[in-house]
Amino acid sequence: MENAALKPAVQATDLLTLADVRAAAERIAGHVVRTPTLYSKTLSAITGANIWLKFENLQFTAAYKERGALNALMQLTAEQGARGVIAASAGNHAQGLSYHGTRLGMPVTIVMPKTTPTVKIMQTEAVGGKVVLEGETFDEAYAHARKLEAELGLTFVHPFDDPHVAAGQGTVALEMLEDAPEIDMLVVPIGGGGLLSGMGTAARGIKPDIGLIGVQAELFPSMFAKLKRLDMPCGGDTLAEGIAVKEPGQFTSQVLAAIVDDIVLVDEPALESAVALLLQIEKTVVEGAGAAGLAALMRHREMFVGRNVGVVLCGGNIDTRLLANVLLRDLARSGRLGRLRITLQDRPGALFKVVEEFNRHQVNILEVWHQRIFTTLPAKGLTAEIECEARDREQIERLVSGLRSKGYHVEQVELG
Repeated sequence: MENAALKPAVQATDLLTLADVRAAAERIAGHVVRTPTLYSKTLSAITGANIWLKFENLQFTAAYKERGALNALMQLTAEQGARGVIAASAGNHAQGLSYHGTRLGMPVTIVMPKTTPTVKIMQTEAVGGKVVLEGETFDEAYAHARKLEAELGLTFVHPFDDPHVAAGQGTVALEMLEDAPEIDMLVVPIGGGGLLSGMGTAARGIKPDIGLIGVQAELFPSMFAKLKRLDMPCGGDTLAEGIAVKEPGQFTSQVLAAIVDDIVLVDEPALESAVALLLQIEKTVVEGAGAAGLAALMRHREMFVGRNVGVVLCGGNIDTRLLANVLLRDLARSGRLGRLRITLQDRPGALFKVVEEFNRHQVNILEVWHQRIFTTLPAKGLTAEIECEARDREQIERLVSGLRSKGYHVEQVELG
């Protein structure tokens, strides 16, 4: 369990107010989707909490980022709008800013690292953004965006460390509490902190005693470490790249220090399981960051049991191949898929006898690999790796027992 909970004030700071969020809601009304907030009977039964889901993955660009980007754009002067805006982003902020900037007739430039996947570049360009590729890392792209801002007289729109952006994101909480006033706790993903800063400010203004819990990926605990004054490593290949921020915002850090109750961390298996669970149960596609709230409820159940919890599905932009991998890995963890490594003698009929055992236990074979050369077995031995599908873990375990009872050496290849 993480360190002791933070000690927030009841009210937010003057840096951001409920009035700011309400003004943002009026400003952007009719230009973003008013996404549904729905009670999940099944997830509530699984977690022991009463769960309401906010489907921000149903925005046009599939993420809440549109709200803050639009609120910031609508407060620019006519001259600033004519000159154009610029941002550094390889994610949802890029698409939200490009879509609404183009819709408002404002030129939008997005600086992305050269390592950005082609699909994200194409998605940003498809909604009107001009993409500039610069640097190998986000930090290098950010520095170049700031350089272009000065050189070209553009207005920089920060993805999270901006009061106008945070106020726009806070409109998510206004809608949630209007649709489900019984919510007494919000669980919100944290990257740079813009979403929880806005939502927390709005929620505290409406319900001063509401619980506010932030969620970060274990590999990127930047805000967690900052607010708890810890020195923690930050980096790695996380499924939740949307909240993989090494340096949280200065503005957002001040706001969250005043209002948040606690921040919890979730590991990669929890994020993967949450993505799979939302697709299987709610029939909705979310990215890793979008599933972080549910991952927290699954990993830290004791914090939420019996509470009325609002969970934000903040984005749905996930690569389809990655999603397929996540779903297959979840099947493996649950025991529906297995891989058995079996030692055989290299002679006719050896594999056939093994296959007969699979048939007897009604376990379906998906793939078979033979290995004769790169093995420490004697020259007349081989290993066969068989990927298989079963009803549940117990069915595969019965198959393994059956094979071992016939003298086969069997290893189950485990998923880490």
